[in-house]
Amino acid sequence: MQPPPRNNKKTDVNRAVRRKVTKRRPRSRGKKFFLVMLFILAFALIYNFGGEQIFGVRTDNIVLDANQILVSFIDVGHGDSILVRSNSHAVLIDGGERAQGRDVLRYLRNSGVRRLDYVIATHPHEDHIGGLITVLGRLDIGRVIMPDVTHTSYAFRDFLAVIDNNDIPVTFPNPGDTLRAGIIEFTVVGPPNPHPGPVANLNNASVVLRLAYGQTSFLFTGDAEHELEQWMVNSGANLSSDVLNIGHHGSSTSTSEAFLDAVNPMAAVISLAAGNQYGHPHREVTERLTTRGVNIYRTDQLGTIRMMTNGQQIDFVR
Repeated sequence: MQPPPRNNKKTDVNRAVRRKVTKRRPRSRGKKFFLVMLFILAFALIYNFGGEQIFGVRTDNIVLDANQILVSFIDVGHGDSILVRSNSHAVLIDGGERAQGRDVLRYLRNSGVRRLDYVIATHPHEDHIGGLITVLGRLDIGRVIMPDVTHTSYAFRDFLAVIDNNDIPVTFPNPGDTLRAGIIEFTVVGPPNPHPGPVANLNNASVVLRLAYGQTSFLFTGDAEHELEQWMVNSGANLSSDVLNIGHHGSSTSTSEAFLDAVNPMAAVISLAAGNQYGHPHREVTERLTTRGVNIYRTDQLGTIRMMTNGQQIDFVR
């Protein structure tokens, strides 16, 4: 007996349905993938404009022990910005130019910093306070430390405005003052009031700080020039430090022989932009350092420079 003939019409319909479903599935997956990627992109853009962590931003996710301090010389091009943090406290010294404010804020947040015990504005020039305008308005700030001087720039005006709008306390420091944030402890070694040299030269109004922890030490000088350096040497303050933050981005107006004698550093950090218009660092400065056997670290060559101390030794952190 012959089997009944197949229902070709029904078979053709089933095949057509299978083909249709097979074709639809890749398009459905592709659409879902596109929507997911679109969501991720939107999320990243929102975080970018919010100053949070985004793709392409270096993350400083170093977890510190209770007895460690990390000093980060943040690469802000032509300018200074230094983050000093322990596992529970943080201090920011300067913030680079205004255009670098968002980058500094990202670095702080990527480092887990949500509160700054102190923000030190060494002096009113924009390449030191400009970026702080963004930081001061976005994080919890304990206190601003700044010299008792003024400037006519828009950056300084906006800097004062954000301090006022956020009710941040301000202190004008004096030589000998101590700033403590947990195991982080600074001694103010300059400037006097009024600052040495011409009144109009605000570089010599720079707040100079010495960080001492155990047997290790760092000296942060802002843009201090020869007049302030000589005043600090004559003051009898303890300037001896393992690491010296070179004043004024390596300008020949700073880092005098007498000052280097008093500091006697093992390492020097210069914060500057590659190919800058000022020719920093000047040859005279680098020669003084190399003649003394001082190791030189430059942000234009290395990017952000990080050094960790446990009070016994200082290690360069990659």
